[in-house]
Amino acid sequence: MADDDLPAEAELGAEDSAVPKVIPEDASDDADSLSGAVVPYDPLQRYLSEIRRHPLLSREEERELAIRYKEKGDIEAAYRLVTGNLRLVVMIARDYQRAFKNLLDLVQEGNIGLMEAVRNFDPYRGIRFPSYAVWWIRAYIIRYVMNNWRMVKVGTTQAQRKLFFNLQKEKDRLEAEGFRPGPKLIAQRLDVKESEVIEMDQRLSARDLSVDAPVNEGEESTMLDFLASKDANAEQTVADAESRELISRKIKEFGETLTGKDKVIFDRRLMAEEPLTLQDIGDEYGISRERVRQIEERIKKKLKAYLLSVSKDMEDAVVDIIR
Repeated sequence: MADDDLPAEAELGAEDSAVPKVIPEDASDDADSLSGAVVPYDPLQRYLSEIRRHPLLSREEERELAIRYKEKGDIEAAYRLVTGNLRLVVMIARDYQRAFKNLLDLVQEGNIGLMEAVRNFDPYRGIRFPSYAVWWIRAYIIRYVMNNWRMVKVGTTQAQRKLFFNLQKEKDRLEAEGFRPGPKLIAQRLDVKESEVIEMDQRLSARDLSVDAPVNEGEESTMLDFLASKDANAEQTVADAESRELISRKIKEFGETLTGKDKVIFDRRLMAEEPLTLQDIGDEYGISRERVRQIEERIKKKLKAYLLSVSKDMEDAVVDIIR
């Protein structure tokens, strides 16, 4: 799974200790009751009408179907477990309509959690399937809300998720009790840091701003037009190219001033794409590796001094050579 802490996230929802009551089978459907009438199409009511056609399952039926799926991989049994609990998903999704208005999106995500619950359910543990499935359903819905509530994610830790769903409710509760809902008191009530309360309060009160949105209504200019570009301008590009060319020419001129071992070490150690080792050069001249290293350091210092005599701006450009 992409989020390995999904089941734990369900603890952040309200009334987790009990399985919500499902939609009664005999509930009326306004869309279906208007025979022949021309009414606007309501996808939510249509979906509720469809799921009512699937009967609820008894405890014995749940256990039998779960065993068939676990032991035999019976897909039909898994299908009946899912369809028999679709109304449970709707009831849980309604708890989060305040945070995310599109109920069908929440139901769709909750249905994925329901299928994940079927896949992981152990019928031999002695608990009913809906009591187990509620955790997976809540977890998937909560993850969806957190990822899509805004363009910028506002809840990436457990404390932030707890605050996301409970901050406003705790504020209302404190005010009803006659307390001023300050960050310190809220932090104590929700068992989080005061700084996390302040940060989440600021995030929830702020609005997203797209850099592609027009600055003023009816204008083509966007916020992006006023942001500084990270790309180098034409003048800077030309200047950099000229600087690199100058450095390359001066390094070549410096190399022409060297002779003997210094020339070999400069060409075959400092400037070569595949430099020789200190030992290779030492064996060629019958000297130790340490002596070759000392000569190399001396050449680097000479090169640095030579380039700085031409321009102080070259020091950073040749730092890899003189180190």
